[in-house]
Amino acid sequence: MKAIIIEDEEIIAQVLQNKINDADPSIDIIKIIPSLKIAKKWFMQNEEPDILFMDIQLSDGVSFELLEYFQLKCPIVFTTAYDEFAIRAFKVNGVDYLLKPVNEDELKKAIEKCKAVILQRKPMVADIAELMKALSYPQHTTKRYKERFVASIRNQWMPIPVTEIAFFAKEVLHYLYLFNGERYLLDSTSLDDVEEVLDPDRFYRANRQYIINIDAVHAVKPVENSKLLIRLKAPNHKFEIDMSRERAPAFKKWMGK
Repeated sequence: MKAIIIEDEEIIAQVLQNKINDADPSIDIIKIIPSLKIAKKWFMQNEEPDILFMDIQLSDGVSFELLEYFQLKCPIVFTTAYDEFAIRAFKVNGVDYLLKPVNEDELKKAIEKCKAVILQRKPMVADIAELMKALSYPQHTTKRYKERFVASIRNQWMPIPVTEIAFFAKEVLHYLYLFNGERYLLDSTSLDDVEEVLDPDRFYRANRQYIINIDAVHAVKPVENSKLLIRLKAPNHKFEIDMSRERAPAFKKWMGK
């Protein structure tokens, strides 16, 4: 059987893949999809899998939106860190739900339910109205921003909490700098992708090369050529980031939030 995983945290997705392989080696994970945007594109270009393991709250939206775009018939196992979601919505639509961190025994039970559905040849029909109703409460409609990034160091992956990141920089490659001055290679294709998943109250896109954390800003000084010079706090004070003066009102407002 072929399956895909939709999960925006790379490490969590790989752990889930390993657990699925251990629980049932006959399941082939053909794709791990990290965002709602990429998932929509994938389903437009590919046939649906036999089983779908899907995180609910992704960095760029709620994965239920996929069920609005596509009439998926495969059994779905929702994964979530939010117990409230599961209680109110999942058993109406999916085969099962798994609370993070995923328990191996619960995973095996969910897979068995999926197999039973496939053998019965009864397509899953998602009640979109019911799912969206479950998300109508204010505490569940707040966008969830990325909490960690995966950095590469000495052929290893390391999770870096967003709270420790002073700024992101596009040099020859993409890097993140910590408040302690350490620099790590960032596994990202563009700063646009990074900006999209950051909390805009905490991070600001100063120019094409830098995204800065408000707590990293020491001072801002107008300079010649109608530009602003953003000075960062030590030990990152050697970085002086320029920004157009036209953006000064918006940047000042952001600083004062």
